Amino acid sequence: MTRYTSSLDQVRGDLVLEADGSLSFIERDGMDFQAVTVQLPGGEQEPFLFTIKGLTARSQSGLNGITTYTDLEGDYRVPSYRTSNFLDPKGRGLATGYDTAVALPARGDSEELRRENTKAFDLLGGHMSLMISKVNAETGEIGGTFEALQPSDTDMGTAEPVDIKVQGIFYGYVEGTLEAA
Repeated sequence: MTRYTSSLDQVRGDLVLEADGSLSFIERDGMDFQAVTVQLPGGEQEPFLFTIKGLTARSQSGLNGITTYTDLEGDYRVPSYRTSNFLDPKGRGLATGYDTAVALPARGDSEELRRENTKAFDLLGGHMSLMISKVNAETGEIGGTFEALQPSDTDMGTAEPVDIKVQGIFYGYVEGTLEAA
């Protein structure tokens, strides 16, 4: 990544003990996204929305609680980096602006112009693994590392997404006791 650290804060969710002894984490709210740009080794920059919106992660079965052997893995939604009100340099946008570039005729025979002129709000998917390495049973604190694989921005449908791999550390606090589902 760039030499800038990004974080998601105050993410909340439900941690449920399933009948088979596995844990499920369902993300509910919080500051669960951040716009980030990474620079690739060749110098190209890729914007993406670092997020865990709607993460549903599940651990292996038979644990019956949180230990340093607990690994959670699951999928989440990755909204478009740009909202529908974003206008590109030619004034084209999804909900506002022109539907075609003013200086270009609307040509149905050009796939490149059609993709550039027709804006879309893409909702793609990501995958995350959380590996718990520290557990403090007295305070309810847990911590560990994570790895996420998610798509980059599509420039409102005009570009193919690039897979972005994000690695880092996480910290969490478990309130109350785990209750079976």
